[in-house]
Amino acid sequence: MRTTSNPAFRNLPTSGGYANFNYGQGQTAPYGQAPSAPPQTARPMTIDDVVTKTAITLGLAVITGTLTYLVGPPAVGLALPAALIGLVISLVIVFKKKVSPALVIAYSAVEGVFLGGISYLFGSLFDPGIIIQAIAGTVGVFAAMLVVYKTGAIRVTPKLTKWIIGAVAGVAVLMLVNLIASFFTPGGLGLRDGGGLAIAFSLLCIGIAAFSFLLDFDAADKAIKGGVDAKFAWYIAFGLMTTLVWLYLEILRLLSYFQSSD
Repeated sequence: MRTTSNPAFRNLPTSGGYANFNYGQGQTAPYGQAPSAPPQTARPMTIDDVVTKTAITLGLAVITGTLTYLVGPPAVGLALPAALIGLVISLVIVFKKKVSPALVIAYSAVEGVFLGGISYLFGSLFDPGIIIQAIAGTVGVFAAMLVVYKTGAIRVTPKLTKWIIGAVAGVAVLMLVNLIASFFTPGGLGLRDGGGLAIAFSLLCIGIAAFSFLLDFDAADKAIKGGVDAKFAWYIAFGLMTTLVWLYLEILRLLSYFQSSD
């Protein structure tokens, strides 16, 4: 399986294969006795598993996000704690050796609270319609990249994979440097101040997030074809959600820049 920019997919087995496909191969038994039955294994993952688990995680995030948004002004105060808790949970998911559906579900719920608080903040500072626009943009980009991947319009090659991973690492470093610089200079490097450079940087992030979906889809596709355990669909759902969250935040931020300039 190729490397992906999404750390969640690195927990997927590098080689699949359903054990029962090899029944009788390499097994010996005393003369006159039937070979022993193969060890029982969980069924291999299917596309339905991925769709179902992804729908559960996204649906839960939408529910908690909507409820948080409806709380009103206090929702803003919930955003930072939820972001920190979500970060801790995501790190545990990434580094934990066993699949934990409970952690993925908890992450989805907490991330929904974070998105609900951020959305309320942007909705109160700008036109509330910006939230619907950001959601529509996120869904549109996701659907478009899924079509691009399924039709083979852009193939996930090792060269493209390295480019996307490098781009993700690059923007992450820039964000960190900009954050540190903002402690000493108002606006930092100007990557988030709403100016022309900030608009260009958000467009770049949106583009990289969109292309990251190709790697996510490719990793999921190869996991299914490799016959990995169905439980790993939770990892795929978690990975897709992290990319969706990043994309939504960047689109929301970009829309706020345009409204600020009006």
